[in-house]
Amino acid sequence: MVEFAPLFVPLEHRLQTLAVLKWIFSSLALYFVCYVVFIGLLFTRFWMISILYAIWWYLDRDTPWQGGRQSAFIKHLTLWKYLKDYFPISLVKTAELDPSWNYLAGFHPHGNGVIGAFTNLCTESMGFSSVFPGICSHLMMLNMWLWFLFFRDYAMSVGLVLSDKESATHILRRKGSGNLLSIVVGGVKEVLNARPGAYKLVLWNHKGFIRLALIHGYREEGSEAALVPIFSFGENDIYDQVENSPGSWLHWFQDRLLKTTRFSIPLFYGHGVFQYSFGLMPYRRPITTAVGKPIEVQKTSHPSQEEMDSLHQCYIRELSNLFKAHKLKYSVPKDQHLKFY
Repeated sequence: MVEFAPLFVPLEHRLQTLAVLKWIFSSLALYFVCYVVFIGLLFTRFWMISILYAIWWYLDRDTPWQGGRQSAFIKHLTLWKYLKDYFPISLVKTAELDPSWNYLAGFHPHGNGVIGAFTNLCTESMGFSSVFPGICSHLMMLNMWLWFLFFRDYAMSVGLVLSDKESATHILRRKGSGNLLSIVVGGVKEVLNARPGAYKLVLWNHKGFIRLALIHGYREEGSEAALVPIFSFGENDIYDQVENSPGSWLHWFQDRLLKTTRFSIPLFYGHGVFQYSFGLMPYRRPITTAVGKPIEVQKTSHPSQEEMDSLHQCYIRELSNLFKAHKLKYSVPKDQHLKFY
């Protein structure tokens, strides 16, 4: 039986819903709409707009590999406040981040949509620049999204950058004010296990970010980089997911698609705008993103497997300590522990 939403709700709630609908649209369809608009304009009297943008895109083609181009105006939009208040989302600072350093952060878990990472690290809805003064935040995303015309400029305006070695190297070698480069380590594989109460992280064999941290670590001349664990409590709780346990046909299909294309399709669901039984609207459940203590890393131009394994174990230990120190505050059972695979 369908459970309908109340007819009359506070205006604040309606605005929050609209903000989330905009986020869903941006995540699932905006890139395609931008592409259609670009092609469509070529067949109208406004064709010059697409031609001029194509020229701009060509001249600006290296920017996504060079830290992007952030817009303070976009990051401070009131829209993000309503997005944050819908769940609500909060940011917890557990240690200072020295603005004379650069930081490489691992964000966990991925969840469906990475909404905690986007809201806290890509917008000013929680006042990131005030919580961590002097730190410029960047979040890596799949490369293909930054190839879509028009959409790429929107993505870069909030600090999204390409997820590759060249892009990371450019940011981590910057001097002056501090930079925080966050990587959602679990990737698509972790999304397939994102459901309420899940604390399984795809991390055991993911060591690429560890290698990056070692290459760009502490240097004697004074420039430093550190590794930071970030855990977002509630990130997995905002959507349910169709059962895809190992051995099911859905798990087989998703796993085969992931191995073939490095992409997969999580079948997640929440509720609707005017009813609470089904739809793509996320549940109104709190998300709290805790930024952990920096792990100082000694610079190693050519890290050995032993050095990577050692730092990887240290990182897992610090991430587990971060989870353990805060889990009871956010309704996580006392006997619940992170599981790595």
